[in-house]
Amino acid sequence: MEVAPYQPYIDPDYDSLIERIYPARVCIDNETCRDCTLVKVDSANKHGILLEMVQVLTDLDLVISKSYISSDGGWFMDVFHVTDQLGAKLTDESLILYIQQALCATRRGGLPKEQQASSQRKHFGPRHVSSEHTVLEMTGTDRPGLLSEMSAALADLACHIASAVAWTHHARAACIFYVEDGVRGGPITDPQRLAQIKERLENVVEAHHDEGEKRSVRLTAPVAGRMHTERRLHQLMFADRDYEQCRCCRRSGSRGDGYECRNGCEEAHVSIESWKDKGYSVVNMRSRDRPKLLFDTVCALTDMQYVVFHASVSSEGSLANQEYFIRHQDGCTLDSETEKRKLTQCLLAAVERRGSHGLRLEVSTQNRPGLLSDMTRVFRENGLSITRAEVGIHGERAIGSFYVTEASGNDVNLSTVELVRKEIGGSVVIVNKSSGASTPQGPMSALSAGLISRSGEEKPRLSLGSLIWSQLERFSSNFGPIRL
Repeated sequence: MEVAPYQPYIDPDYDSLIERIYPARVCIDNETCRDCTLVKVDSANKHGILLEMVQVLTDLDLVISKSYISSDGGWFMDVFHVTDQLGAKLTDESLILYIQQALCATRRGGLPKEQQASSQRKHFGPRHVSSEHTVLEMTGTDRPGLLSEMSAALADLACHIASAVAWTHHARAACIFYVEDGVRGGPITDPQRLAQIKERLENVVEAHHDEGEKRSVRLTAPVAGRMHTERRLHQLMFADRDYEQCRCCRRSGSRGDGYECRNGCEEAHVSIESWKDKGYSVVNMRSRDRPKLLFDTVCALTDMQYVVFHASVSSEGSLANQEYFIRHQDGCTLDSETEKRKLTQCLLAAVERRGSHGLRLEVSTQNRPGLLSDMTRVFRENGLSITRAEVGIHGERAIGSFYVTEASGNDVNLSTVELVRKEIGGSVVIVNKSSGASTPQGPMSALSAGLISRSGEEKPRLSLGSLIWSQLERFSSNFGPIRL
């Protein structure tokens, strides 16, 4: 007779026991540092909590200039050095209160309903999550006019686009549209109509695909707790395997990690080493600093099921350095070259996806049905190709950010921009011009994320360990009560 293995009973309330005994603490400290606010978090650990906390801060457009992270032994401690976009400390009491509530809520799985409806939630709440619209996700081969054709098809089907985000990377494209019924309003839930919309959009996407090329179109009804839009874009492009063409700096030495040429080089470099004594794999990254770099990196690590036990991040001029001490969620380190190569490629892809070539145009105009279709048609008819886009509605206005190039890949002629402005109406503002893989930085746009700088030599990777421990020990003694 076969004997079933013993499986002890575990009370379903056990997972929340530690939280009830030791609730999360968040302290907003404006006294310790002269030029930034310290956001200190002390909490029971869970997989993905670091990403959730970084997401809260980046959705508020806060600049993270430095961070120290430790989550060993089932406990999570983190210190973020943050400022607003003008480089000032955080002094708005309602903003401070929202940060405390939101960071505590990441441990509990979300804000309570009464706080979700509060004025702070409405004013500061995330702009990249929607649970009130039907969601359309698309991945496929990038080509000029793709976004225009998709938005035109949705307009023909009486679908109103509430917001949309599109990324392109290595000839691949990923888009997420939040749509609602253009006639009755509200989400589209009728299965027959959803099937009709999907079939029409699949025809649009497949029109210029060669046989066997990867592509997908997916529509989902509204659900509570929907994933963050930009994290979902990372997941879509990862599933589309856009990372396979990623390589470190071409001027790298024989090791291929790019550290031989790092002085003055702004291309992305990644190296992965084993720290066998402590059972960690150590990931070092160096790249050009840009907005949301920390968020994008932690997205990649989290979605690949890696756990960050310790990390130190900061910026050095226009460059960002990041160091992570990681293991796989099953406790294993990265031992094979295949694993290391894949993680290296995925981290490079995470850095590159948000980097955009071309001219950045900020568009603001009166909202109306079919607006995105009209705007993207104007771009296409004037020979412009969209490499990245984000569009949303604010009151009666539609606000959009587009990165565009000539269809030939050349720089955009300013006279073309003027023609576009006249046809679209409203305001079209040239924000910056990016010819590299990253958005040019300025004092108001850089989201710093990286390592404390290390001087010169080729092999100072693990020397940061002592710095991490000393900083965490100093900060962990300074946690104070939540000011609610």
